[in-house]
Amino acid sequence: MSAALDYEVIIVGGGLVGASLACALATADVRAAVIEAFPPEVDAQPSFDERQIALAPATRRIFEALGLWPAIAVEATPIREIHVSEQGGFGITRMSAVEEGLDALGHILPSRRIGATLFERLRARPEITLYCPAKAQDVTVDATAATVRIESEQGMRSLRAPLLAVCDGARSSIRERLGIRLRERSYQQVAVIANVTPERNPEGRAYERFLAGGPLGVLPAAGGGCAVIWTVPAAAAEAVLKLDESEFLARLQAAFGYRLGRFLAAGKRSAYPLAVLVAERCAAQRALVIGNAAHTLHPVAGQGFNLALRDVAVLAELVTDTLEAGGDPGEPRLLERYQRLRRVDYQRTLAFTDGIVRLFSNRLPGLTLARNLGLLLLDLFPGSRQVLMRQAMGRSGWLPRLARGLPLNRTGRRTRG
Repeated sequence: MSAALDYEVIIVGGGLVGASLACALATADVRAAVIEAFPPEVDAQPSFDERQIALAPATRRIFEALGLWPAIAVEATPIREIHVSEQGGFGITRMSAVEEGLDALGHILPSRRIGATLFERLRARPEITLYCPAKAQDVTVDATAATVRIESEQGMRSLRAPLLAVCDGARSSIRERLGIRLRERSYQQVAVIANVTPERNPEGRAYERFLAGGPLGVLPAAGGGCAVIWTVPAAAAEAVLKLDESEFLARLQAAFGYRLGRFLAAGKRSAYPLAVLVAERCAAQRALVIGNAAHTLHPVAGQGFNLALRDVAVLAELVTDTLEAGGDPGEPRLLERYQRLRRVDYQRTLAFTDGIVRLFSNRLPGLTLARNLGLLLLDLFPGSRQVLMRQAMGRSGWLPRLARGLPLNRTGRRTRG
């Protein structure tokens, strides 16, 4: 590496995606800087809140390959079965880990646990330099490097590396500075999120129930609780948030039914508007945009974070292989290969989530009948169900080494795990 360069990769954004990328690169001795505005102990750090995240089996394999899964798994609740239905309909589909030959279809755990595990690794690895709290103020690129100007408690300074990874979220300021535009379409829906206590332990069963206003996910959580992701029309969101606990539980009960008995208690509610956001491209000179900075999806089927972790796995593999061969990790060929490898996964996953939302949002009587017949057929014919399951579990198409549970290194660079 040239003496004029400080790092091999600069990562703007140290949330779940940026921190995962840094941890992945560190296993292959890649020197990386991570710039994160919020330290883990402040409320503004979204990677350390109580929201529950669904991890697909491919994402679990990534964390296993990085040696992070044992610490993450401490608070992970396995999904053994998924129950899909439509309110007022007769069709039901059940998906089982046993039928898929797996110990779990996925895992649910607090964002906080993943974030804490990642930050502990960031601070322990000598290959990673963590600038936190620090804010990326500007970025410039030339033929050999990207230069990021940051502001921290120590003042202003500039960092240089041949590759910049932009991981600072859906409203990325650095993406805008790179001139990458965003396509956005609102669903006119809001996701209301809460942890609730049911009368009966869900025992590893997750529910996706489609209502007139949007999908309702009820997911198994630690201690016999449930994580609720309730999609409501945007116009109704404020009223739902203002309900007192008993009124909220009564509304939730009416929407979900009594499969878990009565809902006894609800924790703090939060909400965020739902839209699909897609960057017009993922690459600029010496830079790649990944995670939510590149794509934000509807939460139905829990695909967003899992898609982002596949971004991480692909980019880490390309950078590692390029450096092992003595190449430049910011060269145009690597950037174009990354975009080519990720394009199909983006398109397939967006079509999957957006298609589900559109299908179940259409209230035409004929479509309601067709949907319920479709759910019955999926339940009766495992082959067709498994096609959907492979997509939901991150097992469709080409998979990078980490997503197959393999280490990044094949030759050359030393792994210190």
